[in-house]
Amino acid sequence: MMLRACPSATRPAACGRSSRSLVVVRASAEPTDSKNLEIMRKFSEQYAKRSNTYFCVDKSVTAVVIQGLAEHKDTLGAALCPCRHYDDKEAEATQGYWNCPCVPMRERKECHCMLFLTEDNDFAGREQTISMEEIKNGISGMR
Repeated sequence: MMLRACPSATRPAACGRSSRSLVVVRASAEPTDSKNLEIMRKFSEQYAKRSNTYFCVDKSVTAVVIQGLAEHKDTLGAALCPCRHYDDKEAEATQGYWNCPCVPMRERKECHCMLFLTEDNDFAGREQTISMEEIKNGISGMR
């Protein structure tokens, strides 16, 4: 399953007509370990509050990214950004640059995955929380 989302620099009305690349999120339809899913849910909420960022107005985007982070935590032992292509995921996870929160997010509040959005972002909602039910509903269409 692939989820396409507009880049944060584009206005919603222009989505699909921009020359900028789109964010692509890939997550499997297999449920991940519920322990790591809950860990990533709590981490995401805490980091959003600490960084004064918000989840996407479409919570299914948030759910898919959290699912991807949990899958990487299950398989790699680290919450590697699920929205990027890696030639060697294990090597990337050990280097830590793209482990969530990645360096661009920590340094400039730039989240490629659209998990953590600044309030001036057109896709930012007003919430910094997401329930397990919202996550499960958001990823249910992937099955």
